[in-house]
Amino acid sequence: MTASENDFPTSPLQAADTAFAALTTGPAPLSLDCDRLGGDLGLPVGQVPLTDLRDWLLEHPRAYPARDAVWRELVLRARLSGPQWVIAAVGMAMPALVRIAADLCDGYQGDPDDIDAEVLTGFLTALKDTVDLARPAPHACLRGAAFRAGRALRLAQHTLLPVPDIEQVAAGPRIPKRPYGHPDLLVERANQLGLIDDEDTQPYIDIRLGHRAPEPIAAAHGLSVDALRMRLMRADARIAAALANGELTGTLSPEAAEQIAKQAEHRDAIRAAAAAARRPHPATAGAALAAA
Repeated sequence: MTASENDFPTSPLQAADTAFAALTTGPAPLSLDCDRLGGDLGLPVGQVPLTDLRDWLLEHPRAYPARDAVWRELVLRARLSGPQWVIAAVGMAMPALVRIAADLCDGYQGDPDDIDAEVLTGFLTALKDTVDLARPAPHACLRGAAFRAGRALRLAQHTLLPVPDIEQVAAGPRIPKRPYGHPDLLVERANQLGLIDDEDTQPYIDIRLGHRAPEPIAAAHGLSVDALRMRLMRADARIAAALANGELTGTLSPEAAEQIAKQAEHRDAIRAAAAAARRPHPATAGAALAAA
């Protein structure tokens, strides 16, 4: 499918819809194998072109388990399987995105294309990072993110913004509340103290502070998403306890430092043993090679 420069839409949503049409027409349209999404969902059978699957979802608005299964697969593919699946996810959500943009454009005095752009940006940000696939209704979360982004542009059109009563605010400098410093610095200090392991520090910063999606990060580290989530939850508990005890922001006693170091060594030993258990035994590997 081709279009001249003059024919290509100027609206971001229309442009995305044009790109989606290019991926879903022709002899090999982009499709999903609905049989792999789980049984008893009522979805069409086998490989289903995305346009047909979108029509089916629109015709079955109360098929919530099927909708969730489809959108979890779409989000995963958008995060792990290349840009064509990002376009596919946008195209599958296009009816909702168009409706959101149309509602927000009602009475808007600026360029409607700006609303389209913000709605699309909000959707893509959630698609890439912020929608948690462990929670239900990922499609609703994506729609909510798109609406909030477009609504923020509408609200920015107002010239007057409410502010606190500045007469009640004490003048002069104030001492910041503890803990001081950027959260990244606290995480780095937690790593130095042994509260969070070296291999978990950057994933912790990316996911907890940067609100990045866990799936690509888990894949890059050779972990399952559940394993990565468990590591970060345990790090959350250790960091929270250290903050409550003042260990992370104050001076650490030698006894506390020794205890934290022993716990870190224990975690390293457990992970090393688990990694060794996953590796094939040399005799088993040799037999497999001989048989091959």
